[in-house]
Amino acid sequence: MSAFRSKYQDELIANAAYFRTPGKGILAADETIDEMTDRFSAINVENVESNRRALRELLFTTPGALQYLSGIILFEETLYQKTAAGKPFVEVLKEGGVLPGIGIDKGLVELPGTNGETTTEGLDDLGQRCRKYYEAGVRFAKWQVVLKIGTNEPSQLAINENASVLARYAAICQENRLVPVVEPDILLEGSHDIEKCAAASERVLAAIYKALNDHHVLLEATLLKPSMVTPGLKAKKVAPEVIAEYTVRALQRTVPAAVPAILFLSGGQTEEESTRNLNAINKVKGKKPWLLSFSYGRALQKSTLLAWAGKEENIRKAQAAFLARCKANSEATLGTYKY
Repeated sequence: MSAFRSKYQDELIANAAYFRTPGKGILAADETIDEMTDRFSAINVENVESNRRALRELLFTTPGALQYLSGIILFEETLYQKTAAGKPFVEVLKEGGVLPGIGIDKGLVELPGTNGETTTEGLDDLGQRCRKYYEAGVRFAKWQVVLKIGTNEPSQLAINENASVLARYAAICQENRLVPVVEPDILLEGSHDIEKCAAASERVLAAIYKALNDHHVLLEATLLKPSMVTPGLKAKKVAPEVIAEYTVRALQRTVPAAVPAILFLSGGQTEEESTRNLNAINKVKGKKPWLLSFSYGRALQKSTLLAWAGKEENIRKAQAAFLARCKANSEATLGTYKY
């Protein structure tokens, strides 16, 4: 059977195609309230609504930054917030040519029958939430599953379960006018080499696209947010060119050409590592039918947070740091980043 034909097909395909804009990527600003505790504790800032709002305003109103972004993923709280002057954040993004998105899953739960592997919750009321978010101005959604590499992991059970969850999420999003971002996060933790990561990545991605096809998801109206293929954090580092070669090969073997864009997560890499690796990926010769870009959270914000430290007098300095990371990663999507 062919892909599901939504009455919103043309709108969905057009919105997904916007993420093919050269030189643009996604800012992941959908940290949960708990995740913001970690971010803020590192800079001695209290995790309260006013500070979370102030940080998001700092990012969204950085002069010149939005030209490097096609979308921003928001947390539900942020979706309904406004600037200090009273302008809704959604309007700020739209005026800057940025599509508003939303992190829509409800977090990880342990998968019974596995060695601590997980799946992701949030399907039960997903259609209702998609409709509510669309009315609030959202045009795409993101759902994360997490897989780990170990002696016997990722298990086939975890791969199949998470692929099925992602496919059901994607189909529900498309029924409700949202472009689904499919995010399989393969954790960096461990001492595995790049060969083992490549093998796991190919198994995971192949299963996901089989499930998406089984659920009649329209691939032209989806985006992929994968991990890069890298050695584990405890393994010997390799050059960006090696990461690029393995990453592109894994994608060539598993991701259909119908997918408009692949927007990598940074997954524990430093700001500079994530930019250099993305740059190397875009310099690889050969077939690359998708735009290869970024969907970074920490890798766009860490130096910004340090510069800001919660102080109003530091806003310009923090915005300069954010602009520098946006520009660097924009150049990396074109393979022109110099370091």
